[in-house]
Amino acid sequence: QVQLVESGGGLVQPGESLRLSCAASGNIFSTFTMGWYRQAPGKEREFVALITTNGLTNYADSVKGRYTISKDNTKNTAYLQMNRLTPEDTDVYLCQAVRLRTEYWGQGSQVTVSS
Repeated sequence: QVQLVESGGGLVQPGESLRLSCAASGNIFSTFTMGWYRQAPGKEREFVALITTNGLTNYADSVKGRYTISKDNTKNTAYLQMNRLTPEDTDVYLCQAVRLRTEYWGQGSQVTVSS
């Protein structure tokens, strides 16, 4: 069983930055693709970004050029650097680890962008 714990969320003003972290309970980055999703109350979970085992990345169009996903295999931690935040980025951000039909989710971290 893999546990994922997100941190780094908070309240920021439009145009500011945040970095989310996702700490995994084991050394899974060599076998699991790591992803970030976001979800607002009553809405569908939305894909944000992913990074594969060999470091390839993919982003949702809405965050491309503003967000950067990365990982540190030595720390078993994935990151989501979020720049030029807007109120539309306000959501609960969730970390995912996926391999074939197996997936794990963190509990989520609230990001609020407001003036």
